[in-house]
Amino acid sequence: MTWIAPSIERREFPDAAGEREMLQRWLDFHRDTLLTKCAGLTGEQLVQASSPPSTLTLLGLVRHMTDVERTWFRVRFLGADLGDHYFTEDHPDADFDDLDPAAAEHAFAAFRAEIAACDKAVADRGLDETFQGSRGRTLNLRWIYVHMIEEYARHNGHADLLRERIDGATGG
Repeated sequence: MTWIAPSIERREFPDAAGEREMLQRWLDFHRDTLLTKCAGLTGEQLVQASSPPSTLTLLGLVRHMTDVERTWFRVRFLGADLGDHYFTEDHPDADFDDLDPAAAEHAFAAFRAEIAACDKAVADRGLDETFQGSRGRTLNLRWIYVHMIEEYARHNGHADLLRERIDGATGG
């Protein structure tokens, strides 16, 4: 039987909330949006690069965001010594390359597990807590939330176009 990306119930963004809840709920909304763009597609469809010469795919975006979540929340902010799921120093684009339709279900599970681990890791941390980012910059957890919302918003735009090219689905 062919695996199909499951439908999800996307969490809504808040109309009014405190800062932490607002950031978390917008991030959750964008995380869910990426999964919504993939819902109902097979592994074969998820690896379709539908805008040549770009090799960008929906599965590549899921894999990319899995590593981005881990890198910002757990590795950079918390200083955890974790390897990446997909990319390496030798192959920095491995999250977008080397795609196997048969591994799509595993990639989606890894994405959801990483989100849960990241949320748990920073749940009791303050938005003003700082860390040393790349290039010697002092950043805080608030910066990561804003950056992650921006990262998802950009890639969800890509996902809109990819999905429409695959099967004509728009919206959501």
